[in-house]
Amino acid sequence: MRIWIDLSNSPHVPFFHALIPRFSERGHAVEITARDFAQTVELAAKAGMMAHVIGGHGGGSIAGKAGNLLGRASALRKWARGRGIDLAASHNSYAQIAAAAALGISSVTLMDYEHQPANHFAFRTASRVIVPAAFPGSDLVKFGATARKVKRYHGTKEDVYLADFIPDPSFVETLRKLNIAGDDVLVVARPPAREALYHRFENELFDELITHLNSQSATRIVMLPRSAAQRENYEKRLMANLIVPRDVLDGANLIAAADLVVSAGGTMNREAAALGVPALSVYAGKWAAIDEELIREGRLQRISSREDVARVVAEKKPGLNMRRATTVLDEVVNLILE
Repeated sequence: MRIWIDLSNSPHVPFFHALIPRFSERGHAVEITARDFAQTVELAAKAGMMAHVIGGHGGGSIAGKAGNLLGRASALRKWARGRGIDLAASHNSYAQIAAAAALGISSVTLMDYEHQPANHFAFRTASRVIVPAAFPGSDLVKFGATARKVKRYHGTKEDVYLADFIPDPSFVETLRKLNIAGDDVLVVARPPAREALYHRFENELFDELITHLNSQSATRIVMLPRSAAQRENYEKRLMANLIVPRDVLDGANLIAAADLVVSAGGTMNREAAALGVPALSVYAGKWAAIDEELIREGRLQRISSREDVARVVAEKKPGLNMRRATTVLDEVVNLILE
């Protein structure tokens, strides 16, 4: 087959980077498009994924997002027409799903968050829907995903690309260039996705937790902003222990080197869980069932109050305690190609 992959957000890069060699081993050709958003293009280039850059971000308003989706879907449709594509695959790229439907191309979408309103469109339109085993069946029904098109895998999407991860010893040089020493307590932080459709609420606890961690003298906090506006905001803050890197960093090695991960989203916390790094979630919205499962496993901790923030003490971790869910990659490959 000729498989078309669309990268609409930065977490999709390592996920599909792990899948592509398995597609190639089975004789399938792959073409890649990418949206210019949240370092997706830079990460893809760094991973050697030659992507056609089509479209960008529609902003924070619902009207802007709708207009951007229609415009990007039209541009993707023009790009894909006549390329002989047999299958479109994405992690809920709404524009790709719409373009594929318009061209009569079968599409597979993967998703791990049951509280994303746009699942209503994606699950009804895609040919196949692939979700973690923890994804509630009632939400699949609510979003219009018929039993015939739904497939499940056991684990998280982060297990797909991190189950066999081996840290790069030379990454200490990258940290050294950021003035992070071996005896520093390294905190990696990711702010809320304030412009995302599923994030229509305020989240003050994240910044309060960062201020609290900054007051602990041994910490060095590497902040990974989601947008230029967030970058400018954190660069302006007079925090002695806060670092906002300009260059794209290797996410897996950064998290593996961290002593604590703090995120107001999902992917980075699940990456920490896969690698066995202590992780705190400051997400203020409805939690995904897969994250609730990680709480029960003791691989993720919820921060939901100022009292929780006050109790956090960053300290050196004893080592990595990786999940090593090595079967998930082939399971997901088989479900996509089924």
